Amino acid sequence: MRILFCGDIVGKAGRDVVVSALPALRRDMKIDFVVANGENAAHGFGMTEKICMELFDVGVDVITGGNHTWDKAEIIPVLERDKRILRPINYPAGTPGRGSGAFTDGRGRRILVVNIMARLFMELLDDPFQAILDVLPLAAPKHARFEAVLIDLHGEATSEKMAFAHMVDGRATLVVGTHTHVPTADAMILNGGTAYQTDAGMCGDYNSVIGMTKEPSINNFLRKMPRQRMSPADGEGTLCGVMVESDDRTGLAVKVAPVRVGGRLSPTENSA
Repeated sequence: MRILFCGDIVGKAGRDVVVSALPALRRDMKIDFVVANGENAAHGFGMTEKICMELFDVGVDVITGGNHTWDKAEIIPVLERDKRILRPINYPAGTPGRGSGAFTDGRGRRILVVNIMARLFMELLDDPFQAILDVLPLAAPKHARFEAVLIDLHGEATSEKMAFAHMVDGRATLVVGTHTHVPTADAMILNGGTAYQTDAGMCGDYNSVIGMTKEPSINNFLRKMPRQRMSPADGEGTLCGVMVESDDRTGLAVKVAPVRVGGRLSPTENSA
């Protein structure tokens, strides 16, 4: 099975590049299933039902979130009724929505998708290391009748993301980091067969400060005054993501590669 994960979609530039590039990527790379982080899709802060539907229409199968999930209050009832939109699983009990879900691709193969948030330099949610143990298969994904298990780990610190991935190595197909909006150069398959990349990067305009217009960000660092409100940069976007290929017999990874299309970053050679 081939799964494409698209990093944080930031504003209109991010949405536009996903809408324009994803259908061709699905076709040319023979992608079976697509997950995208949408927590910054609505003008950089949160997501709306309309935006989520637009992403589903172009081939996204599941949308994950993070610390900005709640920025648009209108998404809260949508999280309750649409199982394809996830928020981090380690929010306290009673929080609207769900943090994981079992889905199927076009051939009926089962995929477990988990959205979870780290804690270092982030909001202190329930312990992600303990929370993941409650939903992951005890062994390779196939033992729980999943052909793939994908984890979106939304966090700031590389050390926390790496430690988390090594802890679940052999029990997930892919652990991919989100939140920092910068693609890391460490896509690899760990010893136990779990693919990993510290951060997928963002889908957005890289002529920016992590997707936001430059001047307010610069001024916020220069002056110790009330922060200027930031807005998404609106130049040509780059789609950044990670492609993982799994072995249906085990659910573990046999190939992982970064994906970059359009915009300012050097493109990857996305081949079948």
